[in-house]
Amino acid sequence: MVGTTTTDVPPTMGVKIFSAGAAACLADVITFPLDTAKVRQQIQGEFPTTSGIRYKGVLGTITTLAKTEGPLKLYSGLPAGLQRQISFASLRIGLYDTVQEFFTSGEERTTPNLLRNIIINCTELVTYDLMKGALVRNEILADDVPCHLLSALIAGFCTTLLSSPVDVVKTRFINSPPGQYTSVPNCAMTMFTKEGPTAFFKGFVPSFLRLGSWNVIMFVCFEKLKRELMRSRQTADCAT
Repeated sequence: MVGTTTTDVPPTMGVKIFSAGAAACLADVITFPLDTAKVRQQIQGEFPTTSGIRYKGVLGTITTLAKTEGPLKLYSGLPAGLQRQISFASLRIGLYDTVQEFFTSGEERTTPNLLRNIIINCTELVTYDLMKGALVRNEILADDVPCHLLSALIAGFCTTLLSSPVDVVKTRFINSPPGQYTSVPNCAMTMFTKEGPTAFFKGFVPSFLRLGSWNVIMFVCFEKLKRELMRSRQTADCAT
């Protein structure tokens, strides 16, 4: 489903991997400030600060951060993020169809960050695939931009909902002073007993805005890039 196009010739693995990497990098550049805002909201209240700065809302967090630490702080860590998308997103998205076909035909580990990646990858790709397939199969929308946009948005919401607790615990644990938590489960239990279950959804709005917009940009660009690259290839083949 993720790899299906309207062209006669299906996209090659190279086309899918390149399209996925390029689309993921573009999505990362556009949505990175939202990720920064999400992290700041998640760790807010974890330990006292001398500045007394309080972040309120997505726009308020971004504005406050830009004023107090400079606009470039919103993109702190972007180079590493782009490297991750080139080496990771290009493969996990580009190879999705191949892996899906492998298991469909019957052929035949954990840190908080790994668990988060597993949840995001599975939910994001499978939800997009199922939503796109359902919309096209039931003739609700054609296999085009509106279908891709709606499927990506729903995938982003489902992914945020399922990954938020793990994401908050990961962020708290990584940013905590040495010795504050004895383990990841201890961090989660401390959050639950001191702040209640809502603590696991801190930063949900910026997280959804980040993942939702990232998915929309990435999947729409991914589908378009695949089709354009395959059209260019077919044109070149016809010319020769």
